Amino acid sequence: MAKTDRLSELVEDDEILWKDRKRYLGLPISFTVYSFDQNRFYCKSGLFNTKEEEILLYRILDISIRRTLMQKLFRVGSIYLNTADQTSPTFEIENVKNPDRVRKALSTIVERERDEKRVLGKEMFGAASGFEGHEVGDLMD
Repeated sequence: MAKTDRLSELVEDDEILWKDRKRYLGLPISFTVYSFDQNRFYCKSGLFNTKEEEILLYRILDISIRRTLMQKLFRVGSIYLNTADQTSPTFEIENVKNPDRVRKALSTIVERERDEKRVLGKEMFGAASGFEGHEVGDLMD
């Protein structure tokens, strides 16, 4: 009888919905990989020293796209995420293919996650403003 690992019971492997690499001149030749599933956004970067970041999707407050002339020529763009996450309040998804499609998909999933978790905008506003733990009257003084 095989012994079960307790960590395996806790880890949920959700299906990755999107995955791409940071691109240079339109080519995926970097060691930065972006992906997201139904609950989280992931960024893994580095070759020898790797760094992995994870952002819960319901904590994303705003999504925007910026494209330079060079990015337009190589059909890539950068997506900027403003989040209520303390370690990554702003996050840049650099030089990915089809940034408009990715932004729309990400936005849809973020709204779905917020509805599912019943997170209201006013709850996220307090986390993003940096005035956590202060009363409204304290800010007026």
